[in-house]
Amino acid sequence: MSPLHSVSSAAGVASAGRTYLTRTGAFMGVYVLLNLLAILGVFDGVLGQPLGWVLALAAAVPVAGQVWATLRLMADSDEYVRAIIAKSFILAAGLAMALWVAWGFGETYAAAPHLPAWLIYPLFLAMFALVTPLISKSH
Repeated sequence: MSPLHSVSSAAGVASAGRTYLTRTGAFMGVYVLLNLLAILGVFDGVLGQPLGWVLALAAAVPVAGQVWATLRLMADSDEYVRAIIAKSFILAAGLAMALWVAWGFGETYAAAPHLPAWLIYPLFLAMFALVTPLISKSH
């Protein structure tokens, strides 16, 4: 099967979707667990220490995993689904970056309160959730 035609049936698309949801659940489960444990103080001993970087990187790994899961969904889907996901991903990333840059300049020029950089990820996910239905309806 050629890479452009990796899924040729509705059952294949549904299977790719189920696999994506499983991967997403696993990656987000790790992401939420690590952050919940941090909120509960389990990692307080490493905060501000060089070992804190291990925690920071560990929290970033599920984010990279989620990007990989999305790329796998695209690879395992038909052209239509692949196009919807790609357009949604690009638009959501662009909107999230534009909003984040605007907020950053707001911090610099307008004394807006500081926001932690990691909030870009939930912002991206929110933008993805908002734009995907619009992209789907435009096809």
